[in-house]
Amino acid sequence: MAGHSKWANIQHRKGRQDAKRGKIFTRLIKEITVAAKMGGGDTNMNPRLRLAVDKAKAESMPKDNIENAIKRGTGQLDGVDYVECRYEGYGIGGAAVMVDCLTDNKTRTVADVRHAFSKYGGNMGTDGCVAFQFSHCGYLVFAPGVDEDALMEAALESGAEDVVANDDGSIEVITGPYEFSDVKDALEAKGFKAEMGEVTMKPQNETELSGDDAARMQKLLDALEDLDDVQDVYTSAVLDE
Repeated sequence: MAGHSKWANIQHRKGRQDAKRGKIFTRLIKEITVAAKMGGGDTNMNPRLRLAVDKAKAESMPKDNIENAIKRGTGQLDGVDYVECRYEGYGIGGAAVMVDCLTDNKTRTVADVRHAFSKYGGNMGTDGCVAFQFSHCGYLVFAPGVDEDALMEAALESGAEDVVANDDGSIEVITGPYEFSDVKDALEAKGFKAEMGEVTMKPQNETELSGDDAARMQKLLDALEDLDDVQDVYTSAVLDE
């Protein structure tokens, strides 16, 4: 990973995510509601719902909140009818950006997303313009110093798709999106606890940005993430501090 420390970048991103925790319950409730609406309220039969509930539990969301969100999704309680939409575009230096939203008003959402792109130096593109550059997968990151051989063996035995050792000593374990929870639980049972884990859209190639370009890109990402209808923002940009 020439030019930047993978581990430092991961820690920086995790810190920024932690700083935005105020909105996380709202976003998780939306995701649980939509997952239940699309695939039913049984987590054993609905992998997407299981992922959303696992994440909510990891964030210490009260059980009643989770159950009520599921009931709204399955129609047992009244609630807002959210629809999914994805917007794609380019940031500083041509870095790919994907924005996943859940909204009750697509006209408002697309206007807000387009405004953020244009205000902060990006360009909103057409459907599919960058999606092919990302892979939907589970992603676990382990700190430098972990036993690489032991982790690799445990990960592959647990059903992981790939294990990537970075130059700075950190190790990434890649899973299928719906195998993420099983692999994570299996690794923890064997004593391997990830510093960071999520189901994400992982860029196949990265665009390194530094200095003013990195600062401008961070402003664009922050503006998109701060929008009420936005659930997740994915980018190929790697920002050096």
